[in-house]
Amino acid sequence: MIHYIIYKPQGYLSQFVNNEQKRKNKKLLGELYNFMDGTMAIGRLDKDSEGLLLLTTDGQMSEIVRSKKIEKEYFVQLDGEINSLAIEKLKDGVEIGIRDKKYTTKPCKAKKLNETPDLPPPSKSIRSDRHGPTSWISITLNEGKFRQVRKMTAAVGFPTLRLIRVRIGKIELNQMKPGEVVEVSRFNL
Repeated sequence: MIHYIIYKPQGYLSQFVNNEQKRKNKKLLGELYNFMDGTMAIGRLDKDSEGLLLLTTDGQMSEIVRSKKIEKEYFVQLDGEINSLAIEKLKDGVEIGIRDKKYTTKPCKAKKLNETPDLPPPSKSIRSDRHGPTSWISITLNEGKFRQVRKMTAAVGFPTLRLIRVRIGKIELNQMKPGEVVEVSRFNL
């Protein structure tokens, strides 16, 4: 079994095959590295998100990582200066829409980051400070619904400007750079 730890850059899909007929110019994971045949992404990050993504040739490992036992932590840049009330709402769970159904997120860990995290610069401009302040939070989840973090921050009035997954279990992004791929024999979760 082969496993990979990658920093998925913004603008890439978390897949190897483009299933869309209309838009053929999508950037796919296979452009980053010569992955072994049968490699699959464990979970996903949407095209606009970046950060830690695990890949494997082992379907059982994929199930373990995607289980609710493994925490996933995100650093999120928000439009506006988030307040403690919004943080508490995130912690308690908020109602979001998933495929035309209402869903209340599970309680999670959330905290405001007092300093801008040490991350590579964004690949595209976020927006200028003249449009108002931004703030950073850390959100740690044990679930991963479709675009969940973005929907959660919007639900409390602070839309996501930038989203970076920084940790899955004990595996951290650390100083990896966008597009970097590390091949490992096992995941230390």
